[in-house]
Amino acid sequence: MEPLYEEYPANRGTIVKPYYWLSFSLDCSNCPYHIRTGEEARVSYTEFYQIFGFPYGPTYPQTKHLAFYELKTSTGSLVQKGHASSCSANNTHPESMLFETNGYFDSAIYNNDGIRHIILYSNASPCDEADHCCISKMYNFLRTFPDVTLSIYFSQLYHTDPDFPASAWNREALRSLASLWPKVTLSPISGGIWHFLLDNFVSGALGAAVFQPILTGRALADRHNAYEINAITGVKPYFTDVLPQTKEDQNTTAPAALASYPFNSTFPGQSPQGTSGQPQPNLTPDLRVPVVFVLVPFRDLPPIHVGQNPFKPRDVVRHLNMPQTSFQEAKDLSRPPIVMPAETGEITEQSVSSNKADEKKKKKKGKK
Repeated sequence: MEPLYEEYPANRGTIVKPYYWLSFSLDCSNCPYHIRTGEEARVSYTEFYQIFGFPYGPTYPQTKHLAFYELKTSTGSLVQKGHASSCSANNTHPESMLFETNGYFDSAIYNNDGIRHIILYSNASPCDEADHCCISKMYNFLRTFPDVTLSIYFSQLYHTDPDFPASAWNREALRSLASLWPKVTLSPISGGIWHFLLDNFVSGALGAAVFQPILTGRALADRHNAYEINAITGVKPYFTDVLPQTKEDQNTTAPAALASYPFNSTFPGQSPQGTSGQPQPNLTPDLRVPVVFVLVPFRDLPPIHVGQNPFKPRDVVRHLNMPQTSFQEAKDLSRPPIVMPAETGEITEQSVSSNKADEKKKKKKGKK
């Protein structure tokens, strides 16, 4: 196998040209060494914040792509860590470089058959657009190495919004990739994974900075990512962290929260007073306030059946929105109505005049 890449030793690891024909370019600051291994894979805290959106939340627009990775054995021992950066000159995503046929991962596993697990920590979910074909390359790679599993963590979804022209293609590719569960898992970066990345892939984040609390703006974005990837693929993320402080307002979305930061500490569209006219407690947290996380791996994933068609149509039951009734009202509705007997009568002009005549006769008799 003739590899596409060239690798050179560096002070704290290696630097790699993912394609041997790459050279220095004024259009791309990372060219030609887009893959770095060992301690050479660390990036500055500023770059980490700008690309991954930590700790405040996603940064828009996002033009750069960065993927940290770990290669591990079946027992969890680390074989290698590194990162791959996108090439702006050739419009190439890091996942496309890493999973290329005869590329870096292909050669790494070919030369070390002890590698059984690949973990990716990307700022964007993989796509399958024509210029990149990241998911297609992942799919072919996993077919070539059936004993290797892949875990993908991302900080924001890439081009899955319906307004983007290729969103349907990307969503379908994500569903296809997720159908390989448990060989492949897709999860948002959240909670303790942020601290892990700071400790292992970021320079200048030492001591208390590594364990700084997750701010609410970032946590809401992570929860939104978990909801969206579940809606796209139909498979719950294998790992995510729960944000208990924001459960009171289930209608609040991450974009609404991010739009209010850093100018407002509360969410827009929330009335400060209730129906009673009394001020209500603000249940929405400040985006700059740290939150406490509870680790909750999703264990209730659907079982895999051999020969199961992941795109089989599902029966959909639609429910009408019935008016809300209290327990007492519902209880009263189940009883038959109580009927009270009533007398009916008819009043006419003749009856009224006869009554007046009778009263006059009674008065005359009383005078006599």
